Amino acid sequence: MIKVLIVEDEEIIRKGLIGTIDWESKGCIIIGEAINGLDGMEKIIQNFPDLVITDIKMPKMSGLEMVKECYLRGIRFETILLTSYGEFEYAKEGINLGVIDYILKPLDEELLYSALDKVKQRVEEQKNLKKITGNEEEKNSFFDIDSHIEKARAQNKYVYKALKNIKENYSKKMNIVDVSEELEVSSGYLSRKFKEELDETFLEIVNKYRVEKSIKLLLEQELKMYEISDRVGFTDYKHFCNVFKKYMGVAPGEFIKNEVSK
Repeated sequence: MIKVLIVEDEEIIRKGLIGTIDWESKGCIIIGEAINGLDGMEKIIQNFPDLVITDIKMPKMSGLEMVKECYLRGIRFETILLTSYGEFEYAKEGINLGVIDYILKPLDEELLYSALDKVKQRVEEQKNLKKITGNEEEKNSFFDIDSHIEKARAQNKYVYKALKNIKENYSKKMNIVDVSEELEVSSGYLSRKFKEELDETFLEIVNKYRVEKSIKLLLEQELKMYEISDRVGFTDYKHFCNVFKKYMGVAPGEFIKNEVSK
């Protein structure tokens, strides 16, 4: 779950955000609230949130000052700014700091939900990059399909067999319809069970495993990009690049440049 801290000096807005938004549906959990930037900084240091949603203008310390001070201390988190009309210059400064988004008050829930989707994607990208750029033991491990196979072994034999099929045939053209026919179950049933047991779709598992295998080939630096794309089952090079960037946050070419320059 994405840990969220709300920093807002107006109690009605702060409590409204906490109580009316369906945080769980976006994979978020509220870990605290703060009444100004100074209070917010203390809560950030104590709780290390993944996301801080903060007003810009507040007493004692503004939202932007709070974010800057935390960043200077090496404490990183994603940020969504709440702003009023006439504060666009402050909002622009926030964008320069790398905040995810800024939303005008009164708050539009749909805009907030959209911003939360961006946060979720960026948090996942950062976690994936940490797996790759961590210690040597974890360096080549972005997606561990074996742990999914072991989990499914005790839960659903069809999901288990489908995962083994993915591991063995990821480099070939494959889809859930063909795999379900081979297992003699409906594609709708298999799709539903994947989501229930693994909280991921069949296609997401296939793509993640293909990206995992492509990372190893990229680090070996023996094949061209389009050859790697073909080798791991992507028939279209552009699609491979898009899927890789979705999960890793950077295109495969940029990824290998970053690794080589270390």
